[in-house]
Amino acid sequence: MPAPQNSKTVSSDSMFGTLANLWPYMWPAARADLKMRVVWATLFLVAAKIVLLLVPYSFKWATDALSGDGAVPGWLPPALAAPLMLVVAYNVVRVVQMGFNQLRDALFASVGQHAVRQLAHRTFVHMHKLSLRFHLERRTGGLSRVIERGVKGIETVVRFTILNTLPTILEFALTAVVFAVAYSLVYVAVIAATVAIYIWYSVWATDWRIGIRKQMNESDTDANTKAIDSLLNYETVKYFNNEAMEAERFDRSMARYEAAATRNWTSLGWLNFGQGVILGVGMAVCMALSALEVQAGTQSIGDFVFINAMLIQLSIPLNFIGMLYREIRQGVADIEAMFDLLDVPAEVKDAEGATPLAIKAGTVRFEDVHFSYDPDRRILKGVSFEVPAGRTVAIVGPSGAGKSTISRLLFRFYDLQGGRIEIDGQDISQVTQESLRRVIGMVPQDTVLFNDTIAYNIRYGRPGATDAEVREAARLAQIGDFVERLPQGYGTMVGERGLKLSGGEKQRVAIARTILKAPPILVLDEATSALDTHTEREIQAALDLVSRGRTTLVIAHRLSTVISADEIIVLRDGRIAERGTHRELLAANGLYRSMWDRQREATEAEEKLRAAREDDADGVLVRRRTPEVQPGE
Repeated sequence: MPAPQNSKTVSSDSMFGTLANLWPYMWPAARADLKMRVVWATLFLVAAKIVLLLVPYSFKWATDALSGDGAVPGWLPPALAAPLMLVVAYNVVRVVQMGFNQLRDALFASVGQHAVRQLAHRTFVHMHKLSLRFHLERRTGGLSRVIERGVKGIETVVRFTILNTLPTILEFALTAVVFAVAYSLVYVAVIAATVAIYIWYSVWATDWRIGIRKQMNESDTDANTKAIDSLLNYETVKYFNNEAMEAERFDRSMARYEAAATRNWTSLGWLNFGQGVILGVGMAVCMALSALEVQAGTQSIGDFVFINAMLIQLSIPLNFIGMLYREIRQGVADIEAMFDLLDVPAEVKDAEGATPLAIKAGTVRFEDVHFSYDPDRRILKGVSFEVPAGRTVAIVGPSGAGKSTISRLLFRFYDLQGGRIEIDGQDISQVTQESLRRVIGMVPQDTVLFNDTIAYNIRYGRPGATDAEVREAARLAQIGDFVERLPQGYGTMVGERGLKLSGGEKQRVAIARTILKAPPILVLDEATSALDTHTEREIQAALDLVSRGRTTLVIAHRLSTVISADEIIVLRDGRIAERGTHRELLAANGLYRSMWDRQREATEAEEKLRAAREDDADGVLVRRRTPEVQPGE
């Protein structure tokens, strides 16, 4: 869906700026049908207000006809001039006016919802364009709350601007004309003063309340962030028995929300009371003027009733003025945060004139690559290596050496500070990101699955894949038999982040979807480091199958998984310390050899411990099965 062009023309820090930003969504350039709906809705809006003027007039004429005081207009047909018919006409006019209003709302409904959809879609797309750095620094709970409130704020502002602000202005103008022509400018002056004071007070009080509303929103966002963060880390909370601490943190945020919400409702009471006093004083002055003229004989009882009806009728949109400003201002406060998100520039962008990546063989080359997440801490310091087409190169090294950073740079999640990365001789900064990521497959250490079915998560590698292709990918990933034994098979839900599956099962699903994607270049980013030794060996067999014939970059923690790599590169402090085959590095007796010896000792100790536990379990089982021999038997 294309976003309106040049929609961000003024600062979203002001209310009028935000309303200007919303205008292209209320008057969508590419939707002539929606524009016509706006036009028809406006026509019905005007018709409703014109008909609305007939309501107090019909009330006046009916009163004069019943009291015998004053004359019914001569242009009315005799059949309608009868008191009973005037009463009927009064109610018919009210129904017609209500019908016009409902037609206006119905016509504008699709315009408002289209605006909500467009802005929500634009925000969603923009979130995916922002850098990994942005998403690592933002909290998911708070971000989702900002978007949720922003979408609701859009609907509020769009509907109240078109459906209520314009009718209120039009009704006040028509009322002023009627009083100026039919009565005197004194009434117009009193009504204008009342409206002016009413608007001033409403704006002042609402601005005061906006500060309270922002505090309430901040407390709500903080509480929601803590709740989502705690629930996403449910297991960690349980491991450390910190349910009470999490509940206390959440309750502190909710206590701040409670205090702000209480102030919000109290301030609303003062706002409504002040508005009522101002309207009451203005109506009292106008009714007193009319009562004096009735006593003087210059007005009829019908005029007195008419003025009262007009003022009561005007008080309804006046009440809307207060609510309009309040709702629009509050909606703007919610939308501003969303526009701030839309203002965040994408850190990584396609270069001007970027072309799709043309894959020939799949050779990957890092040339004097320099990179840092923070200017004060350099991660990679002139790293150069090549992964020949169809070969496997492993990157190993101590924690913090920059291993995983290499995979992120290959995906172009970040741009380099120096050097270049090439695929088949093409600088990845000069090709489109979409074409680059299409040819690279990833099996990460921490596989996070969507809260959907196993089939959906496997098919995510290639959404158009058939059921047969999904099953074949699962079979190659050595998870097909397991899935088919489940009661719901491939329709089994995996739970939030795949928590219903074990670590090995999640890895196999990740491998299956990578098989389905069938990329020419494969990245294995510590794909087995979180698994036990037995599961690691099973997963490694599936990974060897996936990487066969593909250009493969392995980021490894366990050196036992990279023995067969064509080349092993050892990183230390952001530089290449050693490189060569497994045998060559062992013979060099350097950093790689020391890492290998430590891991081998740890593995042997782990296997001895497991064997001892198995022996103990077997011994217990034997003792349980062998009857004890009593002395003397």
